[in-house]
Amino acid sequence: MKKEFTCIVCPMSCHLTVYKDGNDIIVEGNSCKRGKIFGENEFINPKRMLTTTVKITGSHLARLPVISNDEIPKNKIFECVNELYKITVEAPIKRGDIIMKDICGTGIDIVASRSIKKEGI
Repeated sequence: MKKEFTCIVCPMSCHLTVYKDGNDIIVEGNSCKRGKIFGENEFINPKRMLTTTVKITGSHLARLPVISNDEIPKNKIFECVNELYKITVEAPIKRGDIIMKDICGTGIDIVASRSIKKEGI
């Protein structure tokens, strides 16, 4: 099975073709070593940073932007987003505060990506 990707590691945006040959993963089209590593990882276990928002009360804003503190397996992204859409946090929140620990059993925490003061303070 061959898969094709556009490498996102550097501005070259190389077109990669990745396939398995026996126990080896072959990456073609990369211009650098980082592209080879990206292609291998994308073929075996693609991961992404998760950025979204959660509801917040006690603030002049309705949503708090959040981000994962590491990459989440791509096949878990929608499950994680659905969990985050179920919660509401209370202001004040400081950037870096953990909003949800070990989301969906991934070992990854979701943190606030901005500070929000309590309304009226």
